[in-house]
Amino acid sequence: MAHKKGQGSTRNGRDSNSQRRGVKVYGGQNIPAGSILVRQVGTVVHPGKNVKLGRDYTLYATISGIVKYERYSKDRKRVSVYPEGDPAATAAPATRAKAVKQVKAPKAKAAEAKS
Repeated sequence: MAHKKGQGSTRNGRDSNSQRRGVKVYGGQNIPAGSILVRQVGTVVHPGKNVKLGRDYTLYATISGIVKYERYSKDRKRVSVYPEGDPAATAAPATRAKAVKQVKAPKAKAAEAKS
């Protein structure tokens, strides 16, 4: 009887290279024109102002400036690049004002009003 196990071949041992997808530049960062902002599959993030969409859905900047991620729908995000010094680059996102319920003051009784 053999004391060592036979060295059979394995079916494992292969792996593909990583795709390196994701956000490459975050909001508030200053970038040069042509910089890649997001690598993605499909439009998870949509292009905004001064941003173009590559054929593999890569988002890249068309001008130098400051990156800003924005919501433009209930379930959609977009990334824009604003020139340095543009007030839109530092402005807070627009929020919808909540409806405030008006509460009426209690009416004075007729007896108290006469005296």
